[in-house]
Amino acid sequence: MNTPQTVPAQALAGTGVTASFDVHANLTAAGLYAHALRRGEGRLSADGAFMAVTGVHTGRSVADKFVADDPEVSKEIWWGKVNRKLDPAKFDAFTADVRNWLGERQELFTQDLYAGADPEHRIKVRLVTTNAWHALFARNMFIRPPVEELEGFTPDFTILHAPEMEARPEHGGRPDSGTLIALSFAKKIIAIAGTSYAGEIKKSIFTVMNWLLPAKGVLPMHCSANVGEKGDTALFFGLSGTGKTTLSSDPERALIGDDEHGWSDKGVFNFEGGCYAKVIKLSQEAEPQIWNASHRFGAVLENVVADERGNLDLDNGSLTENTRSCYPIEFIPNTAPGGMAGLPKNVVMLTADAFGVLPPIAKLTPAQAMYHFMSGYTAKVAGTEKGLGKEPQATFSTCFGAPFLPRHPEVYGKMLADLIAKHGAQVWLVNTGWTGGAYGTGHRMSIKHTRALLRAALDGSLAQAQFVTDPFFGLAVPQNVPGVPAEVLNPRDSWADKAAYDKQAKHLVSLFEKNFETFAGAVSDEVKAAALKSAA
Repeated sequence: MNTPQTVPAQALAGTGVTASFDVHANLTAAGLYAHALRRGEGRLSADGAFMAVTGVHTGRSVADKFVADDPEVSKEIWWGKVNRKLDPAKFDAFTADVRNWLGERQELFTQDLYAGADPEHRIKVRLVTTNAWHALFARNMFIRPPVEELEGFTPDFTILHAPEMEARPEHGGRPDSGTLIALSFAKKIIAIAGTSYAGEIKKSIFTVMNWLLPAKGVLPMHCSANVGEKGDTALFFGLSGTGKTTLSSDPERALIGDDEHGWSDKGVFNFEGGCYAKVIKLSQEAEPQIWNASHRFGAVLENVVADERGNLDLDNGSLTENTRSCYPIEFIPNTAPGGMAGLPKNVVMLTADAFGVLPPIAKLTPAQAMYHFMSGYTAKVAGTEKGLGKEPQATFSTCFGAPFLPRHPEVYGKMLADLIAKHGAQVWLVNTGWTGGAYGTGHRMSIKHTRALLRAALDGSLAQAQFVTDPFFGLAVPQNVPGVPAEVLNPRDSWADKAAYDKQAKHLVSLFEKNFETFAGAVSDEVKAAALKSAA
């Protein structure tokens, strides 16, 4: 077992936490495994992955995320449901209590890590947590500095992680909740209490990068990315469940990263050093890279069910549909060196349309690209989230990442528009959802067909195809793609009941139209002209 490598004063420098006991600082995966098993934090799968159960919180606690209303930054923050205000004095009181609580534990684990593969734009992060498995998660998720860079490591941002501590009403969060995730951009501190869901660690740093990079002229993006043999970089925007991780993990292309990236004038770089894949119903045949990465020593599995021998049941969503696997990016066989690549040639916007009316792929004009980026559409279905009924529910998340945007959405939208115009990237809209009918009647789009369409888009051949304009959505839809049946390309042809298709398409247009009202005042006349409109 790895032994503590650093005395508390060194391991906790810059965090404000004081402890009288040794701290387990920057342990390897093997050392963290040993401590996690000794402490009973989880168990091993048959293949050696570490399995943790997060309890009542199996996803992000969206309503419990707050941002300190520091005077230095207040005017630049997009206040509202995404960024709830927290009085700076209450933030200070909360972080003081978290520090005291951490200092009273018997053991602490720290990890010193980078966020941002590009040295010019990276930040140093220090995590202080009570659990070895959370330290392992962070070690997998972020970029591990070489050993020689750990000496004298001074964090730019600190995460104080106290999952077993209960937040109190006087801390300024929701009065009926014991959970609080609080960020201060001015004080450069993130404090997390009352939730064991590890995704809070990852997404808090994504929020920080979304705050810092626009001021440096770099667009932060909630997207996956890969690059072909000819250096052609592709981006994949999309909300959870739309296929970002699956489609970017392509054996024929090198993976840059699966979720969070920056786009500078030099190219694209990963924020992270690992992947956080949703694995419910994961198929070894359709997604072999993710499947293999999740069945080995070093991976962290959240809320995945296994039998008494540790054999995984990836179809079992009894704990949550949001089962996750976190693993270092090097577990994927073909990755981009250093987590960086050149300027994007193609930008793909993914949507899982459960209404079954969007085409499987469409070519977007720059104005349409901005419209769909600001819309950030997908659809949820029953079983993926509590409270959903039988009918699909449209979800619009601006910039495909509204929960992580501390600045106003138009800041990111304008940056994307400028980068596409400057560098000439082609933008595609891809439906990974339903065809032949809505959810419950139709069926999920074949991943085989989606991959064939994407490969044609990325190799340039699809741009030369014949396109027709969809009458409902105004999208340029290809008429012939090798390996994809013609009736799949035109969604109306895949429905037996054409009148039902027309009704459903008009309904989705009306939902887009209503959502457009939320950002219509912040876009150009060209984007307004590209907006979907119901027929008179």
